[in-house]
Amino acid sequence: MEERLIEGIKDSDIKFLEKSLHKDLLFLAPNGQIITKEMDLASHRAGEMEVEQLIPTFEQVRIIGDTALAVVVYDTKGTMLGNPIQGKFRYFRVWKQFPDGLKVMGGRCIKLD
Repeated sequence: MEERLIEGIKDSDIKFLEKSLHKDLLFLAPNGQIITKEMDLASHRAGEMEVEQLIPTFEQVRIIGDTALAVVVYDTKGTMLGNPIQGKFRYFRVWKQFPDGLKVMGGRCIKLD
């Protein structure tokens, strides 16, 4: 699912992102801002996120019952709200299995360099 999420982000695949992000998602951006599902989807819909490069290195995945914890480092290049984004970022995501599939419940991202 992390690999599929990467493709969904790169392609701004709204349909996939709507299905894969939990309605109550809370995600902490590198600047400390809390991002909700609707905020994330709105940035994709408006074309405010342009991904030129998103190369993952999977560090750890832990499965605990119906929940997965994933740590992935992305070598990233692109723009967000007209601002350039470049560097390596470590993402921590919490996935949970629901009757209609796996969904991201929360996460955190920090810049490494």
